[in-house]
Amino acid sequence: MVGTIVLVVAFVSGLVAVWSYYQTAAERQNFLKLGRSALYVSGAGIIAAAALLLNNILQHDFSYSYVWSYSDRKLPLHFLISTFYAGQEGSFLFWAVCSAVISFFVLRYTRTRHSEAHVLTIFLATQTFLVLLLLFKSPFTAIWDAFPGRIAPGQIPPDGKGLNPLLQNFWMVIHPPVLFIGFAVTAVPFSFAVAALWRKDFASWISSAFPWVLFSGLILGLGIMLGAYWAYGVLGWGGYWGWDPVENSSLIPWLVLMALVHTMLIQKRTGNFVRTNFALAILAFLFVVYSTFLTRSGVLGDSSVHSFTDPGTAVYTLLIAFLGVFAFLGFGMMILRRAELKQNAPPLQYRSRGFIVSLGSFALLALSAVVLFGTSLPIVSKTNVEPSFYDTMSLPLAALIALLIGGSLLLRWENEDGAGFFKRSLKWIVASCAVAGAMAYFGVHDGMMLAFGFASAFALFVNIEIAYFTAKGDPRLTGGKIAHIGLALFFFGVLASGKYGEKEHLALSLNSPQSIFGYTVTYKGNRPVEGHKFAYDIDVQNGNSHFQLSPVMYETGEQGTMRTPDIKSFLTQDLYCSPVSLTHTESLAGQGGETVSIKKGETVSLGDVKAKFVKFDMGSHGMDAMTTGGGMSVGSVIELSSPEGKETVTPVAVYTQQRTPAFKPAASKLLGADLELVSMNIDMGSKQSTVTLEVVKPGAAAPAGEVLEVEASIKPFIDLVWTGTILLFIGLIISMLQRKQEA
Repeated sequence: MVGTIVLVVAFVSGLVAVWSYYQTAAERQNFLKLGRSALYVSGAGIIAAAALLLNNILQHDFSYSYVWSYSDRKLPLHFLISTFYAGQEGSFLFWAVCSAVISFFVLRYTRTRHSEAHVLTIFLATQTFLVLLLLFKSPFTAIWDAFPGRIAPGQIPPDGKGLNPLLQNFWMVIHPPVLFIGFAVTAVPFSFAVAALWRKDFASWISSAFPWVLFSGLILGLGIMLGAYWAYGVLGWGGYWGWDPVENSSLIPWLVLMALVHTMLIQKRTGNFVRTNFALAILAFLFVVYSTFLTRSGVLGDSSVHSFTDPGTAVYTLLIAFLGVFAFLGFGMMILRRAELKQNAPPLQYRSRGFIVSLGSFALLALSAVVLFGTSLPIVSKTNVEPSFYDTMSLPLAALIALLIGGSLLLRWENEDGAGFFKRSLKWIVASCAVAGAMAYFGVHDGMMLAFGFASAFALFVNIEIAYFTAKGDPRLTGGKIAHIGLALFFFGVLASGKYGEKEHLALSLNSPQSIFGYTVTYKGNRPVEGHKFAYDIDVQNGNSHFQLSPVMYETGEQGTMRTPDIKSFLTQDLYCSPVSLTHTESLAGQGGETVSIKKGETVSLGDVKAKFVKFDMGSHGMDAMTTGGGMSVGSVIELSSPEGKETVTPVAVYTQQRTPAFKPAASKLLGADLELVSMNIDMGSKQSTVTLEVVKPGAAAPAGEVLEVEASIKPFIDLVWTGTILLFIGLIISMLQRKQEA
């Protein structure tokens, strides 16, 4: 009850602040003091509501539905605190808290730049809308109100449901808060843009808003990459980016912000792109709201592993209204000022730096359009875009961006003849050709990949040279060059680790060595570790090198099996090992039994018999099992051939309400034994499914054994992804500090 009252106070005072600042902007200065007071009251109310929710969580007050839904008494303190933003209600409140804190800084920033009333009218409107969402989706709803008829009023559960095991990780404490700060701060450039249109200030707003645009890009990008590292190093997804729709929805505003950074530079230097800068500042914020809609409306529940469930009609409608109101406000102001937004600067000459930079900005926008299309498609149709679509469409755009990054710095702002540009470029063109030639020599034969490598090398070499000479003059001006160096290294890391990594599916019998990627791996058994989890120890040898990988796997009830990979990093690559399943079998090691893993379409040898995995089959097996109540049954069609003839066998896996399937063998005349499934791995992402089979001689007695299935992969030069990212953010920080000083 107290929390709801505090939110109502924050909402009403937010409305008062918006109205007061609007009156001040209309030259009624006597409202300024009221506006500032209401801003502080609204911000204090939001922070107080957050403090109340955190207290409810720490006190294990399960009379509140939100506390019961996301926490329990067993969670350690840091995970308990992270439940604050684990659900929809808490994440809205955390976003509002970030906005409230930012509003204090915006007040201080704008009052010395004579734009306080206009900017804060807009910014506080966005903040107040967030509080309105909280009134409809409140974290202070009593549990008996959330579940009427199921829990009697006054009845308090003894414990909560707990935090999703996937979220019980160190990165949960860091990644979401950083991302929400990034979401909140994008409202600042939006507010500056709309305020500038309101004031008919079409030029000077650029200098004031520039540091905030850079800060938005820095924080939002940092949040995205922290999530990428979380997925790679902890969640066991096999990579750092899966083109998941909710991942994409955060990437879109970041790409727009980066395009805005460069078109702002052009306007500051030449006066061009006046309309474009207003449009991009508005779009960046609208895409953040759109991202929120995708994540929290439930529309991507079947398309994304990140998406929340349906929040209810009221919040769904409010999210659409949030997007619509501020889209109307931003673009409505542009339409209102369309006659005065005519560009007075002469058009850019195509042999000038401004023209090349503008091409780079439009390439970024084209990339964001590709991602937007693929991300939004599941909303309007039942079609989910495959990762290959993004890979195919983004690769030429990324190569173009890299090429333009290098070329723009070799041109002057004024128009010049091509001879001077070619002369300055020649040595780096030759060096980049040498890099592409080396890539071809070491096995890269895809033309687009070679072009991408050439462009990335060109961007890297040019920016290193320019950064060196810039640092000798004024180190404060090196931010953009360092960011570009980081991006070029990032591109190389993506190219090497994404396109030329290797992945294998292994079935490791206990104490039975296998070879992979030049390493000898031996599964040595499992052991309990902290938190009712099990580590699976795998000895790895490569010549004189010897180390152990210990991926973790554990059961979590409703969430099923959770997996955490283990990674061994070397100078030029990562050896990545993610567990898939553990099966206890009647192992025939030493008695003629053999266990093999076969990829779909692949042929392996079982003694003198060739075995090919053709397809999965849910024909008669599946229908018979389901109609008799036996669960769902999936067969794996295996074609066997030898000098004696050919045959097709179909060992079957039966999935019932139990999480562990039952396996039914199929008799083979050619093998003189049964062929039994040990496990199946249906890989929807890469369309490379795998089955693990065991040859079982009828009547053979054998002790129970363990088979650990793992996904093992090599990630070449993946450290360039992380190194490039760090340099990119360092460059953005240097640029932000420089632009703040200029402002």
